Amino acid sequence: MMPEMHLPWLEISILLPLLGAVWLSTFRNPERARRLSIAFAALTFVCTVGEWIDFVSLKTYEAHDHWDIVARLFHKNIFVVDELSAPLLPLGALLYFMTILSTLRTKVNRFSFGWTLFSLSILMATLSCREAWGIIGLLALATVPPWVELRNRSRSTRAFTLHMALFVGLMVIGQLLLDLSSSAVMTTFAGAILTAAALVRTGVLPLHCWITDLFEKATFGTALLYVTPITGAYLVMRLILPIAPDWALQSIAIVSLITAVYAGGMALIQQEARRFFCYLFLSHSSLVLVGLELATPVGLTGALCVWLSVGLSLAGFGLTLRCMEARRGRISLNEYQGLYDHTPILAAFFMLTGLASIGFPGTIGFVGTELLIEGAVGVYPLVGFFVVVAAALNGIAILMAYFRIFTGISVSSSIPLRARPVERIAVLVLAALILGGGLYPQPGVYSRYHAAKALMTRRDDNLSRMGKATNDWNQLAEQTDSPTTETPAKANSVSTMLMAP
Repeated sequence: MMPEMHLPWLEISILLPLLGAVWLSTFRNPERARRLSIAFAALTFVCTVGEWIDFVSLKTYEAHDHWDIVARLFHKNIFVVDELSAPLLPLGALLYFMTILSTLRTKVNRFSFGWTLFSLSILMATLSCREAWGIIGLLALATVPPWVELRNRSRSTRAFTLHMALFVGLMVIGQLLLDLSSSAVMTTFAGAILTAAALVRTGVLPLHCWITDLFEKATFGTALLYVTPITGAYLVMRLILPIAPDWALQSIAIVSLITAVYAGGMALIQQEARRFFCYLFLSHSSLVLVGLELATPVGLTGALCVWLSVGLSLAGFGLTLRCMEARRGRISLNEYQGLYDHTPILAAFFMLTGLASIGFPGTIGFVGTELLIEGAVGVYPLVGFFVVVAAALNGIAILMAYFRIFTGISVSSSIPLRARPVERIAVLVLAALILGGGLYPQPGVYSRYHAAKALMTRRDDNLSRMGKATNDWNQLAEQTDSPTTETPAKANSVSTMLMAP
């Protein structure tokens, strides 16, 4: 019997931003909408923190919501929190809260707070969903808000529409084949299609142009919130890792590693800050996939740690660039901007988040990066070398961008460019988490290691069931061909075997 949490944290964290989005759709005053959206996002974040504390107090691998109205309607636990998703929920809520909070009044007419709260609700539902078709439907629904924003801004949606249509189509086809599969070969083929969907969503080479197009045409906040939770990795963990064989995962890890090194090199030569951030994010998200697809406890633990650290640090890094854009417009890296004297707080936070993303000692990304490299070396020594190369390229790119944006010349301005109070709050909160997670990493690493071991155990069980289902199918075929043997009335498919308790 699955344990039950003490309060309905999951249902509240999903419904609260959804109700807020509906309420905000009736507003015409953008400043009032901003204030209310901050309140809804803050309450959602509080609920997710309560969920995490409640879950930890139960000392179990997974638990369902208190009351759980959805489970009573469908007679199964659809929204469940486990050790994988428990810290991801407050992380996602925090990213939305900080993005909305740091939105200046000069940007309120361009940034849609209603659609942002709707996206937050979809993200909370996705990260707590355990049903395959539920995850697919929610990931498909999450593509709507960015597409609507592109249309409202009269920007071309061709690249985004084509890639997201391919992403959704591959998910649907792969899951249909998995449900209908009756052999290990068909299951592996379905897993390959689902993997292709995840690679499209995460922007692995050469399917990455939609991310640069989104950052170029949408608002920075919307694009940032769509990519930084790395929901493609969640798709990998829930739908692909349990069924894919080791050789398939390791092959995908090589593709992800090539993308990480390529994107790190591309970040070095970018002339515009948004494109620089795109390639920096692509490199880091690909490194997360490398660890997830190594299928070893150490590598998986490192990937789960890097997933959290990258989501937190690169979100802060992107928010810093967004704050600078609010003052100067689109930032060019072709020339020195000299903005340190005007915004020293943002300059320090820019450097802190950048170094945390590459695993600098004392930051939240240090231990995870070390575990990721150790796990990669354990599978292929050369893989570990290229992980270090990708991290080095990213580090050089970050330092180059810092010097171009904040140093080089002395700039005078007729208006004050210093950090606003809401920006300082966001900086202090994120900086405290980045440094706190680096100076005291034991609880986070232990939680990620325990989750990795449980995921690997479940993966081994599923692969054993797949092997048993294949043997049963072969025996059925032999009995059917034999004229002296009775034919069983019905054979179970592989997907049915996987669903067996």
